[in-house]
Amino acid sequence: MYDLHTHTVLSDGELVPAELIRRMAVVGYTTVAITDHADHSNYEAVLSALDRMREPAGACGVRLLCGIEITHVPPELIGPMATSAKALGADIVVVHGESPVEPVAPGTNHAACSCRDVDVLAHPGLITPEDAKLAAKNGIALEITSRGGHNRTNGHVALAGKKAGCQLVVDSDAHGPGDIMDERARKLVARGAGLTEKECKQVLCLNIEKFLKA
Repeated sequence: MYDLHTHTVLSDGELVPAELIRRMAVVGYTTVAITDHADHSNYEAVLSALDRMREPAGACGVRLLCGIEITHVPPELIGPMATSAKALGADIVVVHGESPVEPVAPGTNHAACSCRDVDVLAHPGLITPEDAKLAAKNGIALEITSRGGHNRTNGHVALAGKKAGCQLVVDSDAHGPGDIMDERARKLVARGAGLTEKECKQVLCLNIEKFLKA
């Protein structure tokens, strides 16, 4: 199992990275991305701290993806920050999309979908067909999330993503122990978003290494 969107005390999460990784390992995850909220004030420090967690994660049997979630950054600065993060060694860059429950700047989805250094557009709300097509063109996955509030538009995201030929991913956006999904919960989130059994299997068993290299 994978989760490409989680948080720790490096931003607004409840757990230190080691505990999050351990809890994810016990549930059965083999790939976990820690993607703490980041802007220009902290993204370098977050990536540096997470890099030190690679060996401890491996000792738990977890492949750690060190990343950030670019959050509430002005749209015109998203692309340059994503590129800079990758240059600093980020394995994955997530962008905090235009969720229906937060005042994210209009144009954030478009900026994220336009940048090849972005890997996942998190909870993109009522994403437009045009931006979904742009995401598909640039190999950016659209997130189906279990996070309360953000998940209100999961059905729309799944449908828009499928029509555009986007990769879909199912993530927890975990901030604490109670947010970590087991295998059954992940499938319920996917099915609840409108994915078929076949589509669920394709999304939930995604080859992460291949996806990130695409």
